[in-house]
Amino acid sequence: MSNNNKPLVGVISDTQIIAPHLFHTAGDKYLRALSQAADVIPVIIPSLLSDQSIDQWLSRLDGVFLTGAYSMVDPANYQEEKIDSAYSYDELRDETSFATIRAVIDRNIPLLGVCRGLQDINVALGGSLHQAVQDVDGLNDHREDKSATLEEQYADAHLVNLTEQGRLHTIYGTSQVKVNSLHSQGIHRVGKGLSVEATALDGLVEAVAIDAMDFGLAVQWHPEWQVTKNPVQKQLFEAFGDACRTRQSK
Repeated sequence: MSNNNKPLVGVISDTQIIAPHLFHTAGDKYLRALSQAADVIPVIIPSLLSDQSIDQWLSRLDGVFLTGAYSMVDPANYQEEKIDSAYSYDELRDETSFATIRAVIDRNIPLLGVCRGLQDINVALGGSLHQAVQDVDGLNDHREDKSATLEEQYADAHLVNLTEQGRLHTIYGTSQVKVNSLHSQGIHRVGKGLSVEATALDGLVEAVAIDAMDFGLAVQWHPEWQVTKNPVQKQLFEAFGDACRTRQSK
């Protein structure tokens, strides 16, 4: 009998206080992109590693997705002090993401990361981050204008160059794509076992691939935004969905 069930994709959750309680959350735009563009079933992974083994999740999943977030990776994870900035941090997200990333790589489960998801992967594999890209000599300001409408914030902001014969180059079928830009942190030192897949025109790393995986990709931009209306970025979610279906079939 054929299996008509769609692949299950675990989505890393953030933790936040919605007064007076702690909640485990994942953004609607990510869940909808996975459902509508990747054609998979997203399930939220709560940040409860002290109570649950990540193996209990991964044994049931065909893929894992790392969302963007308003929180930042704690720089203690790459041996730096926090800069004096009004950033929020999410220790439970850090712990869950890092443990999940390492376990997913060991099991070669398809993995896709977006924005903070890219930064999670880089730090989990020994890399570091620029804590304020806009303050680094030679790099541009990659932040969005928070006073603008969402449509304006998520509009294409700049080009990225895709690595020739890289995985993203194959998926997009071109050497350059226009992307949005809504981040203040970015990759500084690239983590072990990662290959650079895309760079902004100022040289900032915008995407990486995990060398040891059949499908392990992460991008700094937000391809999930209105992805069904964006045929270019939809290709990334379709490729991820295909990888999840391949995993499910095995």
